[in-house]
Amino acid sequence: MVLDAAQASHPALTARAVRAVRGAVQLDADEREHLLASTRELVTAVLEANGLSTDDLISITFTCTPDLTSEFPAVAARELGLGDVPLMCAVEVDVRGAMPRVVRLMALAETALARSEVQHVYLRGAAALRRDIAQ
Repeated sequence: MVLDAAQASHPALTARAVRAVRGAVQLDADEREHLLASTRELVTAVLEANGLSTDDLISITFTCTPDLTSEFPAVAARELGLGDVPLMCAVEVDVRGAMPRVVRLMALAETALARSEVQHVYLRGAAALRRDIAQ
């Protein structure tokens, strides 16, 4: 099917695919409010960088390094209004020498972005984890 310019700009007719969007943020300390604020910042940055809305999200998986125990990152996502998005939290693999105090996420979303257009977001010290794709 070939779409003309007017049809191609119509959201219901734009080809969409499921894409995975990665992100991470390094925290200064394991403090509940700092974890929640940092996670909200990360989720917001991922959504904004990729032009995503809550309706585009399929699910988000969060992981924390084992040294973060003050709160579940999913609480921050719920505070942002993602109450109907399936969220899951897990502990990151405890690798000796790994960067400490990191919250990671992988969001699955429906989007018209090509895989190469997806913007992965790495904030603060976490930018060192993926210099090849960090903004």
